[in-house]
Amino acid sequence: MRQLLLDLLPDNPPTLNNFVAGRDNGETLAALTLWLTTADETSFCLYGLPGSGCSHLLRASGWHYVDALHDPDLNQLGEQPQAAVDHIESLSMTGQIALFNRFNHCKASGGKLLTAAHQPPSALTLREDLRTRLGSGLIYRLQPLSDNEKMTALSAQAESRALKIPTEALTYLLHHAPRDMRALSSLIVALDRYTLEHHRAVTVPLLRELLIQERSA
Repeated sequence: MRQLLLDLLPDNPPTLNNFVAGRDNGETLAALTLWLTTADETSFCLYGLPGSGCSHLLRASGWHYVDALHDPDLNQLGEQPQAAVDHIESLSMTGQIALFNRFNHCKASGGKLLTAAHQPPSALTLREDLRTRLGSGLIYRLQPLSDNEKMTALSAQAESRALKIPTEALTYLLHHAPRDMRALSSLIVALDRYTLEHHRAVTVPLLRELLIQERSA
């Protein structure tokens, strides 16, 4: 079986600088950047649809990161004074208690808690005391980038590499690759390497070749 392309993508660590805010997320990015370094609020909750960039920003914080999708009990939460907990809508009851206790500890000790979910805390099915705690902090929504914004960002990234990608190839990429900007940006890097190795220009057939998931035995 042919190995998935995404398993071979170059490492592209998420940072605040390589987050593409687009037209609607500049205020949220600025607020988060300020809170990470200077604000006194105990908690900051990001929410948005899948692919909007919440996970990117939580990882970009540089804080101890725990994903409740894979650790619903928060066994890996640890004792760090600053923590980033993703997908809190997936927390088990044990995980909710752990997050509640962490919030209270941060409040008392001056620590900070960064969380993310698909909806704001008030709309999540969580313990009422946890929803109240998270709802008392800063809450910002991330809007997904439009296709035009994604194409503009990807074109700029390709241009910085002297890589020419025709419009039809970018359109194909947006419709057949993961929709989040981190994966799409990594694909630009992979495309650059692939075209250099094979001495081929970027075309739709070449993209199809890259994105194919398996081949016949």
